[in-house]
Amino acid sequence: MNTEGNIDTHQQEQEQLQARMKRIRRKILILSGKGGVGKSTVAANIALALARAGKQVGLLDIDVHGPSIPKMLGLEGHRVSAVEGGLLPVDLGDNLKIISIGFMLPEGDSPVIWRGPLKYNVIKQFLKDVVWGDLDYLVIDSPPGTGDEPLSIAQFLAPDALAVIVTTPQQVAVSDVRKSIQFCRKLQIRILGIVENMSGFICPHCGKTVDIFKTGGGRTMAREMNLPFLGSIPIDPNVVTSSDDGRFFLTQFEGSPAAQAFETVIRLVLEQDNAEKELFPMNNKHTDPVRHLKIAIPVIDGRLCMHFGHCQHFAMVTTTGTKPDTGLAVEYLPPPSHEPGALPRWLHEQGADVIIAGGMGSRAQELFRQSGIEVVVGASADTPENLVQMYLSNTLTSGQNVCDH
Repeated sequence: MNTEGNIDTHQQEQEQLQARMKRIRRKILILSGKGGVGKSTVAANIALALARAGKQVGLLDIDVHGPSIPKMLGLEGHRVSAVEGGLLPVDLGDNLKIISIGFMLPEGDSPVIWRGPLKYNVIKQFLKDVVWGDLDYLVIDSPPGTGDEPLSIAQFLAPDALAVIVTTPQQVAVSDVRKSIQFCRKLQIRILGIVENMSGFICPHCGKTVDIFKTGGGRTMAREMNLPFLGSIPIDPNVVTSSDDGRFFLTQFEGSPAAQAFETVIRLVLEQDNAEKELFPMNNKHTDPVRHLKIAIPVIDGRLCMHFGHCQHFAMVTTTGTKPDTGLAVEYLPPPSHEPGALPRWLHEQGADVIIAGGMGSRAQELFRQSGIEVVVGASADTPENLVQMYLSNTLTSGQNVCDH
């Protein structure tokens, strides 16, 4: 098996992705552990407000199963153009570019019936192949929860990603949103702050505020978890009307309480950006990008287990660079129960980028590749640390696949 070719392909894809991302100064994930909190509305209007502030902005919709950005921005029916070197996003002018899986569906109501590996690959394609050009901000609208799409985009962008967490005031939403905060902390994603959406309803007739979903839950959570609070956005029926009509709420109802609240959120984001430029320096084009890989190796008695599905533990080796002398962190995990499809799912959940194995069946290899995980088969029975060092230095040689079935 030509493992050198697999390694070269993986490295080439990583270099392409890093080259794109180096031209984007800030990557902001809009996250929520709860559906129905208005996250896409917040993402779209944050992107617009940043563009109106004179920034070059991209808006990336990675909600594969429910892409709402095309509808909200009046872009239904638009298609992505392929050019030499990648895919062109839809350009709205006024400093704002958009990409969404919705631009690639044959019809607006066509369902996307995909498992995790396909979603992983399309997110990687959006980052690697879309010709964004030079951006100040890439705002990423993620689906709710901490599943495939948020995990994939976070792994691609960490540690450079930032996050804005969206909640509504009521306790049932706040409890779920706390999971997104822990998700960011485990992945070392810096949280810019909390936005409390649907925070009270301002009556258009009398001006009185009615707390339909209570109020203050997001502010309290931010205080308890020692995070910045970016603002409370009240319920405004015009937000719904604007989204249904494919118009930006901020441009149609400028000066309304909800629009002013959005402007407050953006002002605080920009203030943090201006205050912390040294914390998030631009990548110099002459600087080698740092690559973080998680390499999974089945082991028995501390060395590579030649039969992939019958190991004692998996050594999960995390690298902090691409050079052989890079730092390595090794964690040993017990494998899941041995049943069809369990290992591919489990290793994908663990965030594995590469698997080094002695022997593996062809069907298992295909399942891993569908998950976007590189497979190196036929390695010798060495220690995990030595195997990873050889992999990084391109000196890892492969012999016979002892489990080719």
